[in-house]
Amino acid sequence: MIAASFFFSLMTVFVKYAGRRIPGAEMVFVRSVLALVITSVMLRRAGITGLGNNTRLLLFRGLLGFSALLCLYYAIPRLPLAEATVIQYTNPVFVAIFAGLFLKEAIGVRESLSVGLCIVGVLLIAQPSFLFGTGSAIRPGLLVVAIGGAVLSGAAYAVVRKLRESDHALHVILFFPLVSVPASLPFVIANPVWPNPVEWVLLVGIAVTSQIGQVFMTRSYHMELAARASTASYSQIVFAAIWGVLLFSEVPTVWLLAGSLMVVLGTAIVSFGRR
Repeated sequence: MIAASFFFSLMTVFVKYAGRRIPGAEMVFVRSVLALVITSVMLRRAGITGLGNNTRLLLFRGLLGFSALLCLYYAIPRLPLAEATVIQYTNPVFVAIFAGLFLKEAIGVRESLSVGLCIVGVLLIAQPSFLFGTGSAIRPGLLVVAIGGAVLSGAAYAVVRKLRESDHALHVILFFPLVSVPASLPFVIANPVWPNPVEWVLLVGIAVTSQIGQVFMTRSYHMELAARASTASYSQIVFAAIWGVLLFSEVPTVWLLAGSLMVVLGTAIVSFGRR
């Protein structure tokens, strides 16, 4: 999951740049087309045939993932990256809720402590204006979209955990673009924007980093309890802080360092504790 978070953090940087002109649905479409090609090649190389076993649940996971990604790609270009990230990374809370309700996974003291530490760490790092009272307020509609993406992500990740009982990880990954390509196409046709050469590079970067992240993320949910695996995803916030220093000359503050420590501690508790 930590490896997945690294590649997803790269993806958000590319989305932030590309989203200045490219609509979110078009980014989803291009990413999904390339992901469909890459996953098909991976399936062939692995000698895996067919479309999986639990087709209905695979389709549901694809629909949840598409809806969550549409919300995320809409929010990232319109919000400061830190605020968009902190809202998105409330999704482990929803993963734990959905896993507890529908997968009957117990939430112990270790998981609860880890979630609490990570949430506090994320808030210290991002310091979102709607909680800290600084900067401009987020429009209510945009806030609903961003939180909706987190809820849908949590539901999708819980379904991924359930699918480990019936389907190979690559089949789970395959159904995301299988659903996303036709679902996003009408939006692209309604508002087409032809990318320039730099934007094409960014779009390919989004697709490649997302695909790698999806592979690691899906394997993580197949190997570990949903609540524990999702909490480790908070390490993406640490990577985001590093990209801020390297790419945007953002000087780390005491709050950022303190929050990063909380995230790392919370991730360590859940990742290296008793299984």
